Amino acid sequence: MPSTLTYPGVYIEEIPSGIRTLTGVATSVTAFMGRAESGPVNQPVTISSYKDYERVFGGLWLSSSMSYAVNDFFRNGGSQAVIVRLFHKPTKDGAAQSGIAKLALSNLDLVATDPGSWGNNLLVAVDYRDRETDLPKEIAAGLGVTTSDLFNLTVTYSDSSGTVVERFVNLTVKDTLRRVDRVLAQSSKLVRVSTTTLPETVPAESTAASEGGEVGVRATSGTALDSDALDATDYDCAVLDKADTVNMLCIPPDTRGGDTPAAVYSAALTYCYGRRAILIVDPPAAWSNKAAADIRVTELGLSGQMARNAAVYYPRVMQSDPLRGGMLDQFAPSGIVAGIIARTDVQRGVWKAPAGLDAALAGVDSLLPKLTDSDSGALNPQGINCLRSFPVTGQVIWGARTLRGADALGDEYKYLSVRRLALYIEESVYRGTQWAVFEPNDEPLWAQIRLNVGAFMQGLFRQSAFQGASPKEAYFVKCDKETTTADDINAGIVNIVVGFAPLKPAEFVVIKFQQMAGQNSA
Repeated sequence: MPSTLTYPGVYIEEIPSGIRTLTGVATSVTAFMGRAESGPVNQPVTISSYKDYERVFGGLWLSSSMSYAVNDFFRNGGSQAVIVRLFHKPTKDGAAQSGIAKLALSNLDLVATDPGSWGNNLLVAVDYRDRETDLPKEIAAGLGVTTSDLFNLTVTYSDSSGTVVERFVNLTVKDTLRRVDRVLAQSSKLVRVSTTTLPETVPAESTAASEGGEVGVRATSGTALDSDALDATDYDCAVLDKADTVNMLCIPPDTRGGDTPAAVYSAALTYCYGRRAILIVDPPAAWSNKAAADIRVTELGLSGQMARNAAVYYPRVMQSDPLRGGMLDQFAPSGIVAGIIARTDVQRGVWKAPAGLDAALAGVDSLLPKLTDSDSGALNPQGINCLRSFPVTGQVIWGARTLRGADALGDEYKYLSVRRLALYIEESVYRGTQWAVFEPNDEPLWAQIRLNVGAFMQGLFRQSAFQGASPKEAYFVKCDKETTTADDINAGIVNIVVGFAPLKPAEFVVIKFQQMAGQNSA
């Protein structure tokens, strides 16, 4: 009621309804880890298109399987990805190098923002143009310096895709708001000041160079170097903790014909299990030379309960490579599969198995090898998802199991769609009930939880995410004195129990025919 009633009349008071909307989380944000031509190292960067990838990480690169996998992801329907660029320090003259381009401007040393040979395409130049005009004079007076303390810096990056120019005017080496290291750190995407101690005087104005008449300086020879081949120590999934949401993780082989180290996959699976994400595993290269009957899922070394959060797809795919004149080459399928899963989520929902005739592989010319029904019959019972080629529909995903999908295991999360739906509900309820922390632990709180979580589950039921003709058959939400005892209350614990009846894919469709016996007319 109102805090004070001071006069006779009508008082209006708004009463909270207790309804807190529980919103479902994203389902197909996919993380990729691997080498890239440029971009920040060991930092997750969220992108929403392959144009974003080209802008930040340089686009397709022959030394980067990840660049092709990300392209496959967006081409097959992916909408959001988290990219982690890995970098193994290159060795030169027997010593490890940073690989970061160094640019010496008379008495001012600059470096590229990130390592890689892309830094060789940088050109930096200093000029003093317009510093005696009215505006620079006002700026100098405001900074407490003279116009002779000001200079301009132009940074140019050029490659086959175009030219990017950054220009910074009225910089200084004095301790002011326009100090060159501060401005570049805040505003430049290309260069930084390499030293903590700045010179006493501004750098000399750049003059025309002898080659091509370009004005400025380029990287010191041998400083801008690309990453060496990655090893298992270069992978650290913990960097993904900085990303808000990760639903799937792809770690393509560092080289096209190679494999992702088993130790890397093992650590990634542990991370995915704790993060409620799915690890998409690429098939070992050696499987391409084996008969399907001789392939064993145990070769992956990914087993136990955590394998519920992983799925493997076989075989590798053949695609045209634009960097090699359109010649066909072999690629790992994880990026394609992740894109199709994302596409299926949008079109049908996370509860729909990402497989079947609608799960077509875009951009794939052929499969290596081409599997038959008998091959699929040998692999599917082990939980190995097949990529198949059919005469009319082309290449499609023809399997929907997790790595716990072997028939012999009888796991309740045999199917990928069931596991992903469970993870989706878990993460959504986890995030959507944070408001309950420190609330009074009694029936009013429990009723609110039942109302909010129940409304979320009812929304899924209406979208046909569960089995059952009624909500009672499809799901339940319990949060009361049966789930939360007096001891739990004393310990500050509230227990919520959510159950659902998942839809399982019609993996085997059996059609029975029978002839009708002849009927007498009498």
